Amino acid sequence: MTNITFMTVDGSHGRRRVGAPRHGGAVVAPKGEGCEASVVDVPLDEAEALRLARLLGALADPVRLRLLSILDERGAACSCDLEVPLGRSQPTISHHTKVLAESGVVVAERRGRWTWWSISPESAGIVRSALGA
Repeated sequence: MTNITFMTVDGSHGRRRVGAPRHGGAVVAPKGEGCEASVVDVPLDEAEALRLARLLGALADPVRLRLLSILDERGAACSCDLEVPLGRSQPTISHHTKVLAESGVVVAERRGRWTWWSISPESAGIVRSALGA
């Protein structure tokens, strides 16, 4: 038997004795001591989980988060106007805007020879949550 310490949702601590590790070394609670939720009821289907993983992966970069904060503040910005505030070269900015566009976070609009970027309406809510706005 092994003692484990855990923290509950309300922040209190507890201790539980569980059986020897099984299933590849994972500690498994003895029968009758498991959670009550069914593992069959998955809140995210596979397609939604994949879309969300792409989106969160695109957000998981400090430069891209700063870029998004600029777009959120201004509404839209030209690629050429992002070099100075981000302190990055045009090819680097192009890379980051490409990653954001492929994940559906930003959309591009051609104005003459310039590309203007804005946050896609579908992603605006999660982007603002990520930015703490």
